[in-house]
Formats: sequence, C-alpha cells, structure tokens
Amino acid sequence: MVCNSLTVKRRLPTKDSGALYQFLSTLFKIAVISLLVGAGLSFINITAEDVLGSIGLSPIQLWIYMLEFRDWAIPNMILGAFIVVPVWLVIYLFRPPRA
Repeated sequence: MVCNSLTVKRRLPTKDSGALYQFLSTLFKIAVISLLVGAGLSFINITAEDVLGSIGLSPIQLWIYMLEFRDWAIPNMILGAFIVVPVWLVIYLFRPPRA
C-alpha cells in the first residue's frame, strides 16, 4: 500500500491523548473486571445479598444509606463550591500567560 499526501491517516487515541481518555479507559477496565468477578461469583452461587448479609446489611438498607449520603453530600458540595470556585477563578486569572 502506497501512502501519498492524499491518504488520510486515522489516529487512534493513545495514552498521551489526555486525562479524559485515561479516566474512561480506567472506568472501562474496572467495569470489565467487575463483570468477570461477578460472573465468577455467580457461577459458585454467591449473590450480592449473601455478601451484604455477611456484613449485616440488606439491599434496602444499603440503598437507604446511599440516599442519605447523597442528601448529605450535595448541599455540602454546593457550600464548598461557594468558596472553591471564586478562589480558583482568581488564581486562574492572575497566573502568567502560557506560551
């Protein structure tokens, strides 16, 4: 195959493509490994209810704890943003320009 100036080469994302690519790649790897481990546990008849029961929780209790955490976290994140965002903006505006 001959490459000339009219040939369009597609570049695949590499590890140097940026933080978003690395983040999504890590999420994908975690999802695949979790799926494989879950399938393996299911194969030997271990369920999520069994694991939660061994630490003294039910799926409903876990869901309630997650909702309570969300109800606590969101207002605190908003409160913190009232301080963090203006400080970040001032630092961003006063840093020297990049070449």
